Parts: sequence; structure tokens; C-alpha cells
Amino acid sequence: MVRGKTQMKRIENATSRQVTFSKRRNGLLKKAFELSVLCDAEVSLIIFSPKGKLYEFASSNMQDTVDRYLRHTKDRVSSKPVSEENMQHFKHEAANMMKKIEQLEASKRKLLGEGIGSCSIEELQQIEQQLEKSVKCVRARKTQVFKEQIEQLKQKEKALAAENEKLAEKWGSHEIEVWSNKNQESGRGDEESSPSSEVETQLFIGLPYSSRK
Repeated sequence: MVRGKTQMKRIENATSRQVTFSKRRNGLLKKAFELSVLCDAEVSLIIFSPKGKLYEFASSNMQDTVDRYLRHTKDRVSSKPVSEENMQHFKHEAANMMKKIEQLEASKRKLLGEGIGSCSIEELQQIEQQLEKSVKCVRARKTQVFKEQIEQLKQKEKALAAENEKLAEKWGSHEIEVWSNKNQESGRGDEESSPSSEVETQLFIGLPYSSRK
């Protein structure tokens, strides 16, 4: 008698369902064992019956195999390509960013006085107010920079004045010392250039030499 093909749907009869579960469970466990032996594969099989009873087979340690599986799935999830939903989200965000960039570019051109031919009086007033505000900010920053530079110049001036004062004091004392040395040398020179001399005189009594002849 040829058996008909089994339909893939839930068996309604409880007894038949239990008998089928037992047969196919044993067959599945047998196939798992054969696969691990013949192919040297690491096989783990976990089965829960309709009543919640656990049946398992592991060619090695079950916990090690489960840990290996978790690590593998974690790596696979982290390297999983972007889903279609995420891709659509990114496209939407990119489109919004492009719109914002275009708006900023248009606002920039208007502030530069370009493309204002189609602006209403309200838009022109807003542009004018923005420009006035920008000018105030620029002038305030310019004034602050000037003040900072002036303060820096004052500090440099004070430092240079202090340095000049030190140099003047140092040079003044040097000139006094040189002048004192020169005076001392000139005094010694005068003493050496004017030695005491004695005048020798002879007393001659008688007629002049010519008259004696």
C-alpha cells in the first residue's frame, strides 16, 4: 500500500499528533547524531514538546555551542547591511538637509543684495533689520578689538619705558665712572709733565772777555 504525501499542517487528533511527534523527534535526533559523526560537524539540537518537555542533543558541550552561536549572531547583526526602512529614513533626512541648505543659500544671496527683485516689502524690511543687526555686531567687535590692541600697546610702552630707565641708570653710572677715571689719569699726567728744575748760575767778576784782549 502506497502512503500518500503528508500535508504540512497541524494534526488535529491529539493521539496522532503525539505519535508523529515521537517518531519525528527520534528521527531528527538520529539525523543530528549521524551528521556530527559523518561530517565531523558541531551539532546541537533543542526540542520542546507541546507540553514543554525538553529534548536535546549536542555533539559537544551544549553551553559552548550556544555561546558560539550567540557570538556569531552578534557579529552578523553588527555587520548586517542597512535595512530598507533605515535607507528610506536616511534619504528623507538627506532631502531635508538639502532643503535647509538651499534656504540658507537663498538667505545669504539676499543679504548680499542678490535675488531681491521678487521680495515683498515685509521681506525687504526683515533683510534690512538683519543687516543692521549684523552691522552693530561687527562694529561692537571692531571696537573691542581696538581696545584690546590699545591695551596691548600700553603694556608694551610701559615695558619699554621701564627698560629704558634701567638702561639710563646703568649708562649714567658708567659715564660717571669713566669721567672719574679720566680725571685721575689727567691729574697724574700733569704731575709727571712738570718736574722741579734747578737753575744753575755762575758769578763772574772782572772785565768782559772781549775787553781783556
